[in-house]
Amino acid sequence: QNVTQTVEEEKPEPPTVQEIKQKIEKYNAKVTNCLLMKLNDDGTYTGFIKVHLKLRRPVTVPAGIRPQSIYDALKEVNLAEMTDKRTSFYLPLDAIKQLHISSTTTVSEVIQGLLKKFMVVDNPQKFALFKEMRKDGQVLFQKLPLTEYPLYLRLLAGPDTDALSFVLKENETGEVEWDAFSIPELQNFLMILDKEEKDKIQQVHKKYERFKQRLQQTLKEAKGKPG
Repeated sequence: QNVTQTVEEEKPEPPTVQEIKQKIEKYNAKVTNCLLMKLNDDGTYTGFIKVHLKLRRPVTVPAGIRPQSIYDALKEVNLAEMTDKRTSFYLPLDAIKQLHISSTTTVSEVIQGLLKKFMVVDNPQKFALFKEMRKDGQVLFQKLPLTEYPLYLRLLAGPDTDALSFVLKENETGEVEWDAFSIPELQNFLMILDKEEKDKIQQVHKKYERFKQRLQQTLKEAKGKPG
């Protein structure tokens, strides 16, 4: 059972550098791979998080653009700016992306970074980052504020992804500011909704057509039989 929580949690007092150091040592002791956290001299730290992409709607990407290479990423080349043509497609369901981030990286920056890696040009406001927790047989989702720090949450929970994992989903809470979207984006969204509506209608028609055929077959087989 999936339960989504929207209640804001009270933030505790920021930990001291010594407390952070102890937490990192405890965290790294539980790591079974090479994805360790590292404390910097200025008190910040870096580490890895994995984000599950559970997007039910298609995303908008540049048309005819090759995937971003390592060279492009190092040179900070934005391939999406090289063409005005757009197309839409579905990302693989439950795809996983591993990110190396800092303790100062916010939820907002994680969302923008994910969209950039997949060359998604949709407005970041369409998406939200959730933390997923498992408790008493339930899967709990809680939407994270844009100013939250995911790496700190990872540090507190430990490296076990069953205790805590991150999920990118559509922002369907009614908080999206539609006025911030461009006309082409809104038109593309309407086209997507229209396609989904037609697909759903076609699925319903096929369902009842199969049901109709089974009824006709049953009636045909029942002819001539007593009762």
